[in-house]
Amino acid sequence: MFSRYKKPANPGSAPAVAEKAQTAPASTAGNPVVARRQVGTAQVPSAQAATLDKEKKRKERMGELKVELHKSLLDNLNLGALEHASESELRQEIVAISTEALEGMNIVLNKDERSTLFQELYHEVMGLGPLEPLLQDDTVNDILVNGPQQVFVERAGKLELTDTTFKDERHLLRIIDKIVSAVGRRVDESNPYVDARLADGSRFNAMVPPIAVDGSLVSIRKFKKEKLAIDDLVRFGAFTEEMAAYLQAAVATRLNIIVSGGTGSGKTTTLNALSSFIDNSERILTIEDTAELQLQQTHVGRMESRPANVEGKGAVTQRDCLRNALRMRPDRIIVGETRGEEVIDMLQAMNTGHDGSMTTIHANSARDGISRLENMISMAGIEMPIKAVRSQIASAVNLIVQASRLQDGSRRMTSITEITGMEGDVISMQEIFRYERLGLAPDGKIIGRFTATGVRSAYAERFRAWGYDLPASIYEPVAAE
Repeated sequence: MFSRYKKPANPGSAPAVAEKAQTAPASTAGNPVVARRQVGTAQVPSAQAATLDKEKKRKERMGELKVELHKSLLDNLNLGALEHASESELRQEIVAISTEALEGMNIVLNKDERSTLFQELYHEVMGLGPLEPLLQDDTVNDILVNGPQQVFVERAGKLELTDTTFKDERHLLRIIDKIVSAVGRRVDESNPYVDARLADGSRFNAMVPPIAVDGSLVSIRKFKKEKLAIDDLVRFGAFTEEMAAYLQAAVATRLNIIVSGGTGSGKTTTLNALSSFIDNSERILTIEDTAELQLQQTHVGRMESRPANVEGKGAVTQRDCLRNALRMRPDRIIVGETRGEEVIDMLQAMNTGHDGSMTTIHANSARDGISRLENMISMAGIEMPIKAVRSQIASAVNLIVQASRLQDGSRRMTSITEITGMEGDVISMQEIFRYERLGLAPDGKIIGRFTATGVRSAYAERFRAWGYDLPASIYEPVAAE
């Protein structure tokens, strides 16, 4: 029960308190230094500290009350019967039970406190507790939890600390377990990390103690409700109309494309946008660790890998999915992210009749992307001469699209590079478009421009044969200002 609702203290003790207050200054009356210190530095900070302490205690009391009411709800709500109830009916039932519990505890709250409390209780019972408001906030792109008392979000490419907290580690673990159990996965001391997908498609990753030293670590990459098309990305300044026209021709004429970039650079968004150029008559199979792709076509088969069960059995890797996909008559195969031994099957698919396939990799440039492919092949245990590996890559991959996240948080397509073959033992490449940084604005925004390099596409004849006769002007560099 809140201390402010307890009975007043015994009035008989008041004179003693008053006497103590009167006699306290006497001990410092003869010491002007101490007196000045009390007046000059102690009184003002103590008022601020008192306010902060009062607010902290209020939050703690509200947190304790929420825990008590949550227990009451779990005891009284028939969750099975409420599965098919509407949101308004659920809210009414939660408000009714919570109000009755408050009356039973002789606790009176004002209108705002009651409204906030009932909303948080609804999130606890039917949603993901303190994370629910952040998941519903469209301005938030990522949610990052570092233990129960620290929750960060990313807005417009910048990280910021929120005032969202969990009561304790048990509260955070309960929310984590609620998420992973909904998709048939588990996380505990024997299996301390997990990848999962929320109901709205958001990507979820968690690591719990003892691996997470200071409390469970959670990261949520929010699922974009709106599907960003090429026109949207052009409007946002991710690339230009000329680059979009080139990419449309590249996708439509079935070039094999790799989207390269760092974490949070927009690789999946770019891959989604590029897939919009695929003809609706084609059969597409997608393979991902966590399903994120939002393809617009009618004929799409989606596959998702699966970790091992408690006994260490039943794992289905991306490579397993990819091998099986080759037997399912795909026109194109799209792998959400190539990060391991599935690279072998991906390159073979690109080389054996599945033109127009696409994937993403983690790399900082097109040349780094090639090195990453070579490393993944070597890590897969395939013993091949380096020239044979590079020849395989050069014949399979036609185009590398580099996505980057700049220091101001903006995302740009910083390079479009074609792979043109082999020159001796080296894969030959030519850059068609690039993003040039020109400076930094006073507000911290990057100043730059997109420009062609002046190199004509090696696939220009292929584009023309398929009906995409791009004008020579799109390959002309932008004049220096």
